[in-house]
Amino acid sequence: MDVYHAIKTLRAVRQYTDQSIGDEIITRILEAGRWAGSAKNTQPWQFIVVKERETLNRLAGCGTYASHLREAAFAIVVVAEPTPRADFDSGRAVENMMLAAWGEGIGSCIASMHREADAKKVLGIPEHLKLQQAIAFGYPRTDVTPTIEGKPLKDVLAALGRRPLAEIVHHERW
Repeated sequence: MDVYHAIKTLRAVRQYTDQSIGDEIITRILEAGRWAGSAKNTQPWQFIVVKERETLNRLAGCGTYASHLREAAFAIVVVAEPTPRADFDSGRAVENMMLAAWGEGIGSCIASMHREADAKKVLGIPEHLKLQQAIAFGYPRTDVTPTIEGKPLKDVLAALGRRPLAEIVHHERW
């Protein structure tokens, strides 16, 4: 899939099949994250790959909208030093991994860990580090209507689709 098509068709996928994902594909996804740009090439991230169902279930309980972790084939948790640019740089790595996965036909969805201290305990993350995000990965189920925490998308999302460029682009000045 070409990059532009991948960007335009990437969507949050929260329902997954039970098909496993091979280590070679997981490594490609991790490499995509590793190759993300970062301010002054600091590469502030560390990645934790989680495949164990019990751990995925426990992590799902650490976020308000994180139940999709329960069905995921695996998750990648991004951890970083709490520095001024680490949030932005980690986001770049996350987007690279999600796009790389989508290029392989694998869906993904970010799960914010609202109870970060609990999630850090589950994974043994040192207290001084920041748990940036958990990303669920898996082959998308096509036999279900997409939902968020069991609710229709229109009931949870601020909008469906994208705003037109004319509403968001300014040239030269506001």
